Amino acid sequence: MPCSSGAEARKRDGRRSSSSRRRWAGAEAGERGTGEARFISGKNKQNAVKFMVVIDAKGCVLWCSPAEPGICANSTHARQLGLVKLLAGGPTVEILTDAGYPGLGAQTAGRVVTPPHRKFKKDAPDGYEEMYERQRKAHSSRRIRVEHGIAHLKNWRSLTRHLGRREHMSDNVQAVAGLLSHQQTVDLIPARQR
Repeated sequence: MPCSSGAEARKRDGRRSSSSRRRWAGAEAGERGTGEARFISGKNKQNAVKFMVVIDAKGCVLWCSPAEPGICANSTHARQLGLVKLLAGGPTVEILTDAGYPGLGAQTAGRVVTPPHRKFKKDAPDGYEEMYERQRKAHSSRRIRVEHGIAHLKNWRSLTRHLGRREHMSDNVQAVAGLLSHQQTVDLIPARQR
């Protein structure tokens, strides 16, 4: 793996990709988790699938999960894929995630690092807001590579506007991730030969 050699920090994120289907009427009736309603995401109420991406410290795509229905939470998706068990007893790596993975740090012996949680919303002690902002900015600046990697994935037309069947979305995501990983590897090889 030329792109990931020597990388100690890996970054992970779950991303939602929209489909061109209209909202299903059953999703409003509270029938979540069944049939087509599984693909309606909670906050945005859009027909979507989610996939998880692992990117190394240089911004190269290492792994991309199969697409899951949009109703699935990020931390649940990580547990279903077996990543929590793998990280808990596996190699010593640091996974930088967004706020969508609460509690995974404790379950993986500190290998998953989430942004700091704001403990005080009102009546914060002196200096707390400055400390919180400093920690949040430090985490986001370390995590910027994963956002760039996901932006590269989203630049591919087949992922920006998927017009086909949802069943094929997982194959499209896997194919684009493989092509992007290969493209990033090929881009790095000429620079190493100099």
